[in-house]
This record gives sequence, structure tokens and C-alpha cells, in this order.
Amino acid sequence: MKFDRRLLINFDWTLLLLVLAISLIGLLNIYSSGLNTAYSGQDYVYIRQFQWIVVGLVFMIIGFSVDYRMIGRYSYLIYAFSILLLVVVFFYGYATRGSQRWIVLGGFTFQPSEMVKITLILALARYFDDHRVMTPYRLRELCVPALITLMPFLLVLKQPDLGTAIVLFIIFCSMTLFIGVRWKSLTGAAISGLLLIPLGWFFLKDYQKERIMTFFNPDSDPLGAGYHVIQSIIAVGSGGLLGKGFLRGTQTQLRFLPERHTDFIFSVFAEEWGFLGGIFLLVLFMALILWGLKIALHSRDFSGTMISVGVTSLIFWEVFVNIGMVLGILPVVGIPLPFLSYGGSSMVMLMLGIGLLMNVSIRRFILQP
Repeated sequence: MKFDRRLLINFDWTLLLLVLAISLIGLLNIYSSGLNTAYSGQDYVYIRQFQWIVVGLVFMIIGFSVDYRMIGRYSYLIYAFSILLLVVVFFYGYATRGSQRWIVLGGFTFQPSEMVKITLILALARYFDDHRVMTPYRLRELCVPALITLMPFLLVLKQPDLGTAIVLFIIFCSMTLFIGVRWKSLTGAAISGLLLIPLGWFFLKDYQKERIMTFFNPDSDPLGAGYHVIQSIIAVGSGGLLGKGFLRGTQTQLRFLPERHTDFIFSVFAEEWGFLGGIFLLVLFMALILWGLKIALHSRDFSGTMISVGVTSLIFWEVFVNIGMVLGILPVVGIPLPFLSYGGSSMVMLMLGIGLLMNVSIRRFILQP
């Protein structure tokens, strides 16, 4: 297959620079959060993260090199493969802290639930492209995409991984709302969802229930379930306007802040760089999200639009929920901060998602109307 030089001519440098800027900030932040702390007796966490960024860039190149329309033709097969991996986790998965979410491959651990975020977007984009309607969707017309979402949702929830399951559900909702749903159907679905929330309480694990209860009153268990949120709020608040400076965050360096290189990485950043630093980081995220929406709106076809909406909604909601967690305005559900939190599977799959965004962005200049 001959390489089209127009891909380089029309390359989306803005998207790449935004992602690299956020990833570099994340790398420095992980260095600070894990200073003198090795990961599993191996490399230091920031070295491992740098390696994952490099691997992620390779996946990003793969993501934009193959025409997204060709990827769309195999989206159901790719989706089915990711579902198979979720099933394999229950038989051969690596368990830690009461959750079985990882598969060990040649010394590396891979989290299939991160992969399914991208494959779900591809599958839903394919379905909505194949079943376009002239009027907003009725509920019965959403049964198939709802089932496409329900399969990975239940498998991920069983691991258990409530945070990722919520993200899958929100991706479905975001893509569905973008294409349009009848108001009566939307109202009926919202009422039904509210009525089912109390029922969902009985399917939660004990630690998940504790997290929700401590969300309403963290001080009820300050040394247990509420410890994470309390220390996070202290770290963010102690940063003040300008922060304490790089490597000078006391909550971080004295190890009071738990999960400081994963779920609560923003707390580390806010403590060291303060309110203004936090605003700067949020501006970068907002620019990335708005750029993703711009790509969606300027796509040459509906499939490209839906892929872009899916990837952008994934980034937006993970940022929204993670920041809400560390500020204590949302329950702690274990959702990482994109491109900042330590994690190989998350970084690689997010970079792949960025590659798909680039794919759509570049090919709007070379696709025929």
C-alpha cells in the first residue's frame, strides 16, 4: 500500500502538541509524586511512564496511518476481540486489591477494560453510521447500541471496576445524545434510570458503598474510606494561588497523599503549582476537547464525526470525573486523569484514540465529498 504524502502535509500538529504538552506535565508530575519510589522493585515510575508514552506514540501513528473507514469495516470484529479479552480476564487474569482486571503478557500487565473504551466507540460509530435516521431516535431504535454497551459494561462491573463501567455508559450516552433522541424517549429513560439507581446499590461491593457514603461525609471515617478525599482536599487547598513549588509539596513528599501517581495525580499538581497552575492545566485539557469537537464538526462523513465525538467524550468525562473526585465533589470511583495518571494501558489506548482523531482530521482534506 503506497503511503499518501498528503497525510504529512495536512498533519494535525495542534492536536499532537496539546497531547505532548499534557503528557510532559504528567511525566514531571509523576516524577515528583514517586520521587525515590520504584515500581514493583523495577524501574522508577517516571521511567516506566516515559516508556508507555513512547509506546503510546507508536499506537498513535498506527491509529492515523490506516484509513478510519477501513478500520470501521472491521470495528465489530475488533469489538468482539476486546469482549473476548474481558472474558479471558476472569480465567487467566491477574488479581490485586480485590479486583481481577489485568492480563500478564511477557512481563507486562495489560488492562482489557481500557481497550474496550476505544473498541466500544468504534462499534457504536459503525452502528450509528449504518442505521442513520432522519428524525431523532426512539428508545426501541437504541436497543442494539444499548446491548453493544451493556456487554462490556457488565463484564467490567464484574471485575469489579465501577469507574470504567461508568465511563462506558457515559460514552454511550454522549454519542447517543449527539445524534439526537426524542424528548419523550429521553425523559422516559431518565425516569427509569432514576428509579433503578436504588436497585443498583445492592450490586455494589462493600468498599464501593463506603466510597459513596464517605462522599457525603468524608469525616465519618477520616482514617479509612474518607482518608483519600480528605488528604486530597488538604493537598489542593495547601497549594494556594501559586503553589509550593516543584518537589516541595508536603502532602506528596511526606506520603500523606495516597494513590498520588494514579487517581490523585491532580492533587500533586495543584499542591505544587497552585490554583493558577491548575487553571493552566484545565485550559490545556479544554483546548484539547474543543479541538476534538472541531474535528468532529468538520469531518467529511458521519462515521468520522461519531468516532471523534466518542474519543472526545472519553477524554472530557475522564477529566471531569477525576477532577471532581480529587476535589471531593464526586465519589471516588477510580478513574485516571488522561495523559497524567500513571498507567500503561490507559496511556497507550488514549494515544490510540488521539491517533483516530488525527485520522479523521487529516483525511477531511483528502477524502472525496
